[in-house]
Amino acid sequence: MSIAKSEVIGFALAGVCAYAADLGLFVWLRSGLNWDPVAAKSLSFVAGCTVAYLGNAFGTYRGRRAGRREYAVFFAVNLAGALVQLLCIAVTHYGLGLTSPRADTLSGAVLGMALATCLRFWGTRTLVFAAEAEGLPPEGHSRAREGSRTSWTG
Repeated sequence: MSIAKSEVIGFALAGVCAYAADLGLFVWLRSGLNWDPVAAKSLSFVAGCTVAYLGNAFGTYRGRRAGRREYAVFFAVNLAGALVQLLCIAVTHYGLGLTSPRADTLSGAVLGMALATCLRFWGTRTLVFAAEAEGLPPEGHSRAREGSRTSWTG
């Protein structure tokens, strides 16, 4: 299966919107409402996942099945991506002894984010919105024009 340029761009746009929602909500909950950082990050993570899912379901992979099962798998893929980022920080901080804030940032937000993004892209296109499962072309546009989209309740 080839990767279409529009698929990469759509995935990236959904990701940017999700990142903005996650960061914005976290900052508002943490700074504005003085929430506990773990609670604030937990809620902002779920909000970011939801924004990314909706962007991919109704944008990048429109015309493919999008329901509760797909959202659950999408959430699991994103959780795995978050774990990759945490693992990168743990390895460099505790394993390699690189304990500066700069090292943590490079490890988690640069290397970890790059690896997690690759995992999320692969998981989203192969596990969540798989084209072969429904016999669709990689872009999935043919059924979208025919109106055969499965509803959220599916």
